[in-house]
Amino acid sequence: MPAVIENDTLVYKGSNLFRQRLLLSTLSGRAIRIVDIRNSHNNPGLKEFEVNLIRLMDKITNGSRVELNETGTSLYYQPGILIGGQVTHSCCPQRGIGYYLELLLALGPFCKEPLNAVLQGVTHHDLDVSVDKIKTAALPILLKFILVDDGLELKVVRRGAPPLGGGEVVFKCPVRRHLRPLQWTKWGLVKRIRGVVYALRVSPTMANRVVESAKGVMLKFLPDVYINTDQCRGSNAGKSPGFGVSLVAETNEKTFYCAEAKSLEAGSGETVLPEELGRQCALKLLDEIYRSGAVDSSFQWLLALWMALGQKDVSECVVGPLSDYTIKFLQHLKEFFGVMFKLEVMRKDDDEESDEEKAATAQTVKMTCVGIGYVNISKRTL
Repeated sequence: MPAVIENDTLVYKGSNLFRQRLLLSTLSGRAIRIVDIRNSHNNPGLKEFEVNLIRLMDKITNGSRVELNETGTSLYYQPGILIGGQVTHSCCPQRGIGYYLELLLALGPFCKEPLNAVLQGVTHHDLDVSVDKIKTAALPILLKFILVDDGLELKVVRRGAPPLGGGEVVFKCPVRRHLRPLQWTKWGLVKRIRGVVYALRVSPTMANRVVESAKGVMLKFLPDVYINTDQCRGSNAGKSPGFGVSLVAETNEKTFYCAEAKSLEAGSGETVLPEELGRQCALKLLDEIYRSGAVDSSFQWLLALWMALGQKDVSECVVGPLSDYTIKFLQHLKEFFGVMFKLEVMRKDDDEESDEEKAATAQTVKMTCVGIGYVNISKRTL
């Protein structure tokens, strides 16, 4: 539901898109109130992972004000100043580290001090993008806006599968006073495919079987395929058994598409064959390549955020079909910042492409907006 404005506070109903609203509230400085949080559920109110997210926000801001009623069904959030700096946070195992990491990636450039965050928990979760996908497909997008790679880093120290996790990552992000506008309308052709298969507390042969299956599919598409194995041992293997694969396709225009698949959670009573897992991930990557566009579909919303907050100039980017999450995010950008995007479905010229070429890609969308000229007033200047 769209927001209702009461005394300059945006009021929302329900728990959907909780992270989006918390993120944009912090960046815009606008207070939000969320009511009727899971009112009709047997266990009403905020979930443990949502409370955990608020704790993380409190660590990277100064002066935030949070009011929660006794049942947890009503939340008032008045954001403080983004300070960043050194942060260590234990993530709730109900969600993956990627759930929290995406938020830090969006906020990192606008902190007062360069962010140096240590996150502990589940590195690969069914509900969230993995740390591998963020590293290979999301960080290159941010580099387009900040240009210089002076301290942007994501290091996987230990991997951790659900339900117990045990993984750890270190994320470092430099700060910027403002983001540059972006014109990104070409994504090129896929030139190589790389990947990593991890095996945690299971037989190393599992990883090899996944590699062979995934390569069997990808080699029919492209000859330059290399998949590495990460057979973690001891404390580096986390606390629960599991295995999975992450594949990334790189184009000659520095666009990265990523797909991933993982084994079912230990104790669920179900199993998945390594061969099926490798094939499933390869087909997901082919689908992502088919969607085309300049960014991976999982990170369209991040692209939209940084375009909207850029300097007061026109930014444009061509993406694949918009995800539902991105559509909701664009609506929130309008409510918090007043930014509206022009969305233009790209029509294919009959004279320029053959029928085979038209069938090889989905219909793309050109996103255009004028940045609001967001300035990081906390960043220290010489």
